[in-house]
Amino acid sequence: MGLFSLEHSKAAYWLDFAVYGSLVAGLAALLLFATPRAQGWEIAAFALFGLAGWTAIEYALHRFILHGLDPFRRWHAEHHQRPQALICAPTLFSASLIAVLIFLPALLLGGVWRACAITLGVLAGYLAYAITHHATHHWRADNAWLRRVKVNHARHHHGSLPPGAYGVTSAFWDHVFRSSPRTRTRTR
Repeated sequence: MGLFSLEHSKAAYWLDFAVYGSLVAGLAALLLFATPRAQGWEIAAFALFGLAGWTAIEYALHRFILHGLDPFRRWHAEHHQRPQALICAPTLFSASLIAVLIFLPALLLGGVWRACAITLGVLAGYLAYAITHHATHHWRADNAWLRRVKVNHARHHHGSLPPGAYGVTSAFWDHVFRSSPRTRTRTR
């Protein structure tokens, strides 16, 4: 269980939450206290855009990469076989992807404040995804929201073919692209 292994030790698994939590808090503080006042609302809108964008990124990654492209499909199949194992993307890998595919293009196209805001939104979305996904496999559902999320994710893990329910933090894109088990059931 090294730095780049998919199955994490408990320490490495929880480090992922700490790293992303720290990045979200630090970037939020930077934007809150250092953004030029005249750009405050614009930067907040870009952060919300990044957060909303995360839901589309999560859906596309899960549906088309983790369920469609080797070697990621094989790696993700391991999670489906052992859903309570501490299997996730190595922190260095996911952070590098966010830096290269989100922050750098946003920096080149929109400048430092917009890039930081969009990246904050994506990072917050990723952290929400990580916590939600962990909750679906490891927490008891003590409220209606978590029960719904757990049922939806259980449909993904144990549903019939074709697979669906790719969204963890949001079922929005599953409804849009008709990959929600409920949407497919209603159209038959």
